[in-house]
Amino acid sequence: MPSLITSALIGLAGVGLTSYMVPKFKSGWTQQIPLSMPVNLASACSGGTVSCTNTTVVSNLCCFEAPGGLLLQTQFWDSSPSSGPSDSWTIHGLWPDHCDLTFSENCDPSRAYTNIGGLLSEQGAQATLEYMQTYWVDIDGKDETFWEHEWKTHGTCMSTLEPKCLPQGSPKGAEAVAFFNTVVKLFQTLPTYTWLANQGITPSSSASHTLSSLNSALQTESGFLPALDCEGKTLNSISWYFYLKGSVADGTFVQIDPPEDGNCPSSGILYPPKTDDEDAKGSKPKKTPSRHEARLDKAN
Repeated sequence: MPSLITSALIGLAGVGLTSYMVPKFKSGWTQQIPLSMPVNLASACSGGTVSCTNTTVVSNLCCFEAPGGLLLQTQFWDSSPSSGPSDSWTIHGLWPDHCDLTFSENCDPSRAYTNIGGLLSEQGAQATLEYMQTYWVDIDGKDETFWEHEWKTHGTCMSTLEPKCLPQGSPKGAEAVAFFNTVVKLFQTLPTYTWLANQGITPSSSASHTLSSLNSALQTESGFLPALDCEGKTLNSISWYFYLKGSVADGTFVQIDPPEDGNCPSSGILYPPKTDDEDAKGSKPKKTPSRHEARLDKAN
């Protein structure tokens, strides 16, 4: 494997685009996280090319994630009003950005499934559902709507989860089940709260932090830098970046440093404890636009 990806020609067969120049990343990548999947959802992929690193066209997009080969596992720290356990960040999603940092959304309205909880239960993913009910929760309590949004907006844009890529005879919605299984398993390998705590950084009502100290703590624990986002000066979101070898269903996630920074300031960053203050319920603060939203606003 190369130690540094500077640029590569990305072949995007069948998606109406011909090439991308991959942006220059901050450092090399070595961490590989293989994910297993129940036999009935296992892909037929073996070997293959890591996304965003090919120099020739890859035609089999069931085993090569494109155009969204730059994957972000995103997490929330919702403090007031709070969501999820007090000693854990929560899942936001898994987003397939293009290798040039653009992205697609809502790629297949015909597969915008509803009743995600029922779908998971019916297809034998009860354990995944139970985990989601604790760690993948909406700040306003609308968990089903949140899950449906993440699948519709991001999951339907993953080439390796097209229905044609699944084993023959897979039930309707099996690709969404594979998506949620994978997001949960990947999140479990990225214990942001524990990593910060191991380095002496825990939620506080008074302490503040520099961006460099937060990044250093997380890099020491994980081996990689994340992208940190804030609402004003309050830490509330983190993105861990990956390439992918094989299918989202059961491929190997190859961790990398972020190709862009988050929006947190360089100093004075707050990491407050989660609160159950009833006065905060229903008064969700106005969010700072995400990097995705900011890009869309700029494009429009």
